[in-house]
Amino acid sequence: MAEIQLTFPDGAKKTFDQAASLFDVAKSISTSLAKKAVAGKFNGEVVDLHQPLLEDGAIEIITKDDEAISLKAIWNTAAFVLAAVLKQRYPEMQFGEVNATEDGFFYDTDNQNGQLAVTDLPDIKKAMAKLIQSGEAIQRVNMSMADAKALFAGQTYKLALLDKVDADQVLVYQLGTYSDFALAPMLAKVSDVKFFELLSVAGAYWQGKSSNQMLQRVYGTAYPKQAELEADLQRRQEAKERDHRVIGNQLDLFFVDPKVGAGLPYWLPNGATIRRTIERYIIDKEVANGYEHVYTPILANLDLYKQSGHWDHYREDMFPPMDMGDGEMLELRPMNCPSHIQVYKHHPRSYRELPIRLAELGMMHRYEKSGALSGLQRVREMTLNDGHTFVRPDQIQNEFKSILNLMIQVYADFNINDYTFRLSYRDPKNTEKYYDDDEMWNKAQDMLKGAMDDLGLNYVEAEGEAAFYGPKLDVQTKTATGNEETLSTIQLDFMLPERFELEYVGEDGEMHRPVMIHRGLVSTMERFTAYLTEIYKGAFPTWLAPTQAVIIPVKNDLHYEYAKGVKDAMVKKGLRVRIDDRNEKMGYKIREAQTSKIPYTLVVGDQEMAEATVSVRKYGEDNAVEEASDMFVNAIFAEVGNYSRDGKKHASKVNL
Repeated sequence: MAEIQLTFPDGAKKTFDQAASLFDVAKSISTSLAKKAVAGKFNGEVVDLHQPLLEDGAIEIITKDDEAISLKAIWNTAAFVLAAVLKQRYPEMQFGEVNATEDGFFYDTDNQNGQLAVTDLPDIKKAMAKLIQSGEAIQRVNMSMADAKALFAGQTYKLALLDKVDADQVLVYQLGTYSDFALAPMLAKVSDVKFFELLSVAGAYWQGKSSNQMLQRVYGTAYPKQAELEADLQRRQEAKERDHRVIGNQLDLFFVDPKVGAGLPYWLPNGATIRRTIERYIIDKEVANGYEHVYTPILANLDLYKQSGHWDHYREDMFPPMDMGDGEMLELRPMNCPSHIQVYKHHPRSYRELPIRLAELGMMHRYEKSGALSGLQRVREMTLNDGHTFVRPDQIQNEFKSILNLMIQVYADFNINDYTFRLSYRDPKNTEKYYDDDEMWNKAQDMLKGAMDDLGLNYVEAEGEAAFYGPKLDVQTKTATGNEETLSTIQLDFMLPERFELEYVGEDGEMHRPVMIHRGLVSTMERFTAYLTEIYKGAFPTWLAPTQAVIIPVKNDLHYEYAKGVKDAMVKKGLRVRIDDRNEKMGYKIREAQTSKIPYTLVVGDQEMAEATVSVRKYGEDNAVEEASDMFVNAIFAEVGNYSRDGKKHASKVNL
């Protein structure tokens, strides 16, 4: 039999019979290793433990101690069991994509005789448990592409997926009468799936395209221990309760109407109030830090984005150009930077003017696939808190520190404390994605890294995460559900000033090229509002809350005028307050105010009128306290001015 040479992580090499599996390799080392093994890596790619190895390569045995890959094997196997049960129950069912994600597994199905519903899941789970208890082994067959296509004849989606496999042979898994492929890594037998749950059913377009057939996607999860499964289900319940789409509906913040279009949210009065408060805060903060705010068009000639490079590097995320019929092609802007470059170029510039700081709440449009859209987090129309600074090369480090200081102050005001820094570099091998100029990239990356080192800040480095025109500092935050996302960026750019031939007159009277710094403090208004909604669980701090207080008269005919006087005093200070004078019981009104997560509920009756007080109940508290009305008004006004923080207002700074 032919032989292959395998290289171990320590560099040692060993010869095995061709078609030996990683399980065979593990067993040759020790029986205990073979028992602990769940998968392996062959030339850096995760593969099934029992996949035949047909050529020389580097291997690594992965055991149960590697939780990430061990979980993926469990999830793949659970998805396989799910499909086997579904095929048995619904012989005519078609099967699409299957995947073990970072959060469990899913399987896409299509049954023309009746799609799956969430009410079907309990019975399906029972059938899965029965199959798992059988302990049946999963068979693995390495077959030719022709044989695989014959096996999956009649399965339209599976044949389409097979057409995308660039190989002569396919590893096929078999469980009873059901077969599948592309599920590596998998466990040895179904009984190794210990604890699992089917979570939900949702519509999903085939391969994420809205023009394709709508399938039914079944979601699930599984763990080796019951306690781990219960912790995951509890986390999911918390995530559901914090979901900004759910809270947005409960608190009347926004909605999306399919008649208008997916990814195009409507901001209702409550949501618009939150957004307007954020926008006013950001503008005031930026102006106080030397930024000049501008308004620029959301449409531009396509040539502008060809010159900037967005058309070459970003066109898949841009909407199709609009032909105006006279040779002019207009494009909905995907980025604001070319517009701000035009503002810079409108006047001759001197070194004395620099740095020039331009900012805008700039509306942009991105072409997102329908399947990727999600509430306010992923939309097609968005407003970015955008800014661009044009600096001399000798000003880069101080300006970088200035931007970082501003960012940290903003985070403090929104009580955002859990964040880390990531320096995002290009992948030098990917010349299609990134602007091809080694000298520019090396210079920009060294300057950004040097600035962070000078500041003494901890950071991680990530290759392949840069913008196409330059490296960037990403500020990574944890969402309320524990996921990581980029909230803010600072990007160093030598490319666009070169492409647009930006200049300033230097102290020597000669023309020089400025450096451009892109920065976004809090991402888009849409994503930031979604982030805050989930962090606060809809209970916004007083300064951000759509309604900051509601006043409830005990009896409208006796106490309304007093309530109105309290309201007027609050409105004069710019506070957002309303009177609930509906013909409902007072207990009902109080409960509704709590359900609506209004920071303060004020009840006024005979005693309050006589003593010029208000009965104050804070959101989340059971008991009310009596306070002098003027003292309460001053206290809530001070609370709003202090961004709802206890104690003296403060913000961390980076030392310049």
